[in-house]
Amino acid sequence: MQLSDFSFDLPDELIARYPLETRSASRLLHLDAAGQYHDHHFTDLLELLDAGDLLVLNDTKVMKARLKGKRASGGAIEVLVERLLNAHTAHCHIKASNSPKAGTELFIGPDEVKVTVQGRHENLYVVEFSQAILDVLDQYGQLPIPPYFNREAEAIDAERYQTVFNDPTKIASVAAPTASLHFDEDLLAKLAAKGIETTFVTLHVGAGTFMPVRTDDIENHIMHSEWCQVSDAAMDKIKATKARGNKVIAVGTTATRATESAAQANGGELKGWTGDTQIFIYPGYEFKVVDRLITNFHLPESTLLMLVSALASRDSILAAYQHAVASKYRFFSYGDAMLIDAQTP
Repeated sequence: MQLSDFSFDLPDELIARYPLETRSASRLLHLDAAGQYHDHHFTDLLELLDAGDLLVLNDTKVMKARLKGKRASGGAIEVLVERLLNAHTAHCHIKASNSPKAGTELFIGPDEVKVTVQGRHENLYVVEFSQAILDVLDQYGQLPIPPYFNREAEAIDAERYQTVFNDPTKIASVAAPTASLHFDEDLLAKLAAKGIETTFVTLHVGAGTFMPVRTDDIENHIMHSEWCQVSDAAMDKIKATKARGNKVIAVGTTATRATESAAQANGGELKGWTGDTQIFIYPGYEFKVVDRLITNFHLPESTLLMLVSALASRDSILAAYQHAVASKYRFFSYGDAMLIDAQTP
């Protein structure tokens, strides 16, 4: 398939650059198994899901991963922490007037915390911090909100660009699992009262989630690597859900990638797994775990749009997106949501 097969026109005014006042107040477009779409509100999940269904949620937490500083010469730099290797070392992106070489010292914040470039790892820099990285991020970092917001992170993002169920011991993502941002404590309690179950997986979202596909033939695209963990307990819940005839609903593309990676790593068997995943899901992929997907609206020509087109169909997704544009749904991380049912090819 060609990259242009996943293109659509999106008016700039439909990009949601700020969240709604209430998390669960967003709209929800349901794309059913027959390829028909239906307009709802997000709280209508209470009627659209059945008792005994299982929501799979990503419990990662977003780091304040963006740091501003300078070179010894005074030139401005920006460091984006991509992956923590240990307490003092990380893989990072660095923006500077010239690419820093191994041995270059950089200084973060007004206290000039020293960080040293150790070398390169693929397209990233290996950077050593003179202080514990999480402490530096907590003191000087900014949340790495998506580039299409076209603004700096603000006070509201500190709360609203995190899920209400994030695990503070799992602070390692540079982007939020945004489908989960629609859930508040009240809605989660009502879903639980109806008998809808939940389980948690972890996938630390990397900055590569925003990287464009640069190959015309999508099969030549190489996915960025992300660390994920799916426990045996989570997979046991998934197996029990399927055994009783209920649906497994992944909340977001990250929960989808985590569970499908675990199944793929185990030869299709539903068992726990921990490791780095570069799974690329596009039309033709056979899902082993996910029956339904709650997700936001994605960028044109993105790997996320390809993923949702694999669960439904490209034609159904693009028709639903065309309806969403005409109906002025809000797009991307702070935008509205979809509930997508798997379609039989």
